[in-house]
Amino acid sequence: MGEESSLLKESTSINDTNMVEEVEERDPESNPLNEPLLKRNRTLSSNPLALVGAKVSYIESLDYEINENDLFKQDWRSRSRTQVLQYIFWKWTLAFLVGLLTGVIATLINLAVENIAGYKFLAVVNFIQKERYLRGFLYFTGINFLLTFVASILCVCFAPTAAGPGIPEIKAYLNGVDTPNMYGATTLFVKIIGSIGAVSAGLDLGKEGPLVHIGSCIASLLGQGGPDNYRIKWRWLRYFNNDRDRRDLITCGASSGAPVGGVLFALEEVATWWRSALLWRTFFSTAVVVVVLRASIELCHKGKCGLFGEGGLIMYDVSDVTVRYNVMDIIPVVIIGVLGGVLGSLYNYLLHKVLRVYNLINQKGKMYKLLLSLSVAIFTSACQYGLPFLAKCTPCDPSLSDVCPTNGRSGNFKQFNCPKGYYNDLATLLLTTNDDAVRNIFSTNTPLEYQPSSIIIFFALYCILGLITFGIAVPSGLFLPIILMGSGYGRLLGILMGPHTNIDQGLFAVLGAASLMAGSMRMTVSLCVIFLELTNNLLLLPITMIVLLIAKTVGDSFNPSIYEIILHLKGLPFMDANPEPWMRNLTVGELVDVKPAVVSFKGVEKVANIVNALKNTTHNGFPVMDCGLVPTTGVANEATELHGIILRAHLIQVLKKKWFLKERRRTEEWEVREKFTWVELAEREGNIEDVAVTKEEMEMFVDLHPLTNTTPFTVLESMSVAKAMVLFRQVGLRHMLVVPKYQASGVSPVIGILTRQDLLAYNILTVFPHLAKSKRK
Repeated sequence: MGEESSLLKESTSINDTNMVEEVEERDPESNPLNEPLLKRNRTLSSNPLALVGAKVSYIESLDYEINENDLFKQDWRSRSRTQVLQYIFWKWTLAFLVGLLTGVIATLINLAVENIAGYKFLAVVNFIQKERYLRGFLYFTGINFLLTFVASILCVCFAPTAAGPGIPEIKAYLNGVDTPNMYGATTLFVKIIGSIGAVSAGLDLGKEGPLVHIGSCIASLLGQGGPDNYRIKWRWLRYFNNDRDRRDLITCGASSGAPVGGVLFALEEVATWWRSALLWRTFFSTAVVVVVLRASIELCHKGKCGLFGEGGLIMYDVSDVTVRYNVMDIIPVVIIGVLGGVLGSLYNYLLHKVLRVYNLINQKGKMYKLLLSLSVAIFTSACQYGLPFLAKCTPCDPSLSDVCPTNGRSGNFKQFNCPKGYYNDLATLLLTTNDDAVRNIFSTNTPLEYQPSSIIIFFALYCILGLITFGIAVPSGLFLPIILMGSGYGRLLGILMGPHTNIDQGLFAVLGAASLMAGSMRMTVSLCVIFLELTNNLLLLPITMIVLLIAKTVGDSFNPSIYEIILHLKGLPFMDANPEPWMRNLTVGELVDVKPAVVSFKGVEKVANIVNALKNTTHNGFPVMDCGLVPTTGVANEATELHGIILRAHLIQVLKKKWFLKERRRTEEWEVREKFTWVELAEREGNIEDVAVTKEEMEMFVDLHPLTNTTPFTVLESMSVAKAMVLFRQVGLRHMLVVPKYQASGVSPVIGILTRQDLLAYNILTVFPHLAKSKRK
């Protein structure tokens, strides 16, 4: 017990290279039968625990590979053309339902946020007009405190995985990592309510990231037929209850959560594996979301839904602005791109440090997580309410057609504590919702409306809030905080370069937001489309593309993207697209040499051997071999045949259904079909601890041939680790069998199995430390 508890304490620390060298922990894919489960020395191992939702959870890989056993082949042979068309029809139906439900929930979230936050600000403005400043502050802070408390208590007590954006975990899932408890009904409910509470509380976060997670939760629940305890076992729905189809559905859900450029966002940032058929379905899902949102805005037009419906899909429309720029304007564009890359990478670095500190606080218990969230809410409210008192009142320009000063509703001229005919420009940016703040700072033809001192305070505040808000126990997105920060320094640069450029200050703010997002998130194509649709101005496209390319290039030279940093912090074994250069100097044969011997089965195996292997190892795949066979060609010596690989889940199904033989023999095809269906084998349910086998049954036999995947991916032992890693990631494997280059008599046809954990760079460096020196060179 002492060793287990110490293991859990160690595993909650951050997974960097130095810590992996110090801590030896259990690898779920690589334990031998004759060694302890919790401790092993000098083997290629890794940490099977991850900080999912600031909570230590066991992680596994997913079976994206098609399992071509006898049952699968028989199933596809027996399907009629009508059944195939029905299967395709239900794929599109589920894609439609994902888009529809995501659009409806996004509408409800927007409606709730705009009304709660809107009426809160109306009440605060009323207090300020009556010069009841203290009462207004207490009301403002109290409402924000209560909203944050609701969002945080739900995340802390009911669904820890609902905190944060959820995008890193979705990236990991689509990469092949099963992030536990990420897509349940409780997580979906908490994500919706928590997003409404956190955004309405005025915290420096957005609802875009949580909406991506919400769309993925909806897709997962539809694919598996509902929550875990209340699944619909309808025949056609069960065809989608496998990792491969579930992956496609979750990709549709992730793109639906970000309908503006959602398909490109899923392609560039979220999904690891892609194909043209999936492109069509994700596009269809996002189209449904856009139609639902547009219809809801039309229905709620002119105050029919309270304060909701005044905006639109084009959030920050600058289409009425004539964008003019010449060759010399490329200089400020390049400057803002370089600044975006530097500031974005600096933001990633500082946020990494803050999240490490938050991780230590969160480990102390639920109360500390709750207090951290509430402290940030109080600090945010105090700054938003108090800092506008530092700004000077500015007289209204009588030539403007807009109402000035503005009281209550959104606009660029908040009166706040100013006399009639004057407005407070800092209150315009701070004492409003985040969406309205972005609209105001993006506003064009407003060169004199904001004082430089107010923009500096705005930028400094949102830099601080952007660092301390992300990581608390509430649903939060990164898009809006980064847009607020980027628009602040973009507007500042516009003020400084105003006399020397033709570009409007509001457009500088747009370019600043784009550059900081590219510098932090390292996206280009999807960001370009997103900003094009947000601003509704095609003339901005050329300079936006230049800014994004420069910012990403500069940011990449300093550190990884923010999502990769979060994946690393959480300990999720994400497999990167590009292998390290030193991986070409290492072969897969050398990797398997430091792993324990392979645990394999005979084609017809004794029940006792299967039970012992399942209980004493955590492997998820076992090679199946037939010994003493005479090859059809070549020398007539007895040989060992690699029949394929069988999964742990299938072995547990065999033991549960008691599919045993009294004598060692091969079964007939009808015997297998009578007991199993391919749909049942696609599901991953059950543990060996739940299976009871008697002593008499232990002496019986199981024919593994019909359930074995006869087409596993195999590589020669001479293949480089770099090439093997690319193959592993692109095909979406869970197991890769390594076979000898020379097949000698009496030599096993399989010399080892490589898994995701074995191919991760920091795990390899723990066993081959000399490669770290060549890496530094």
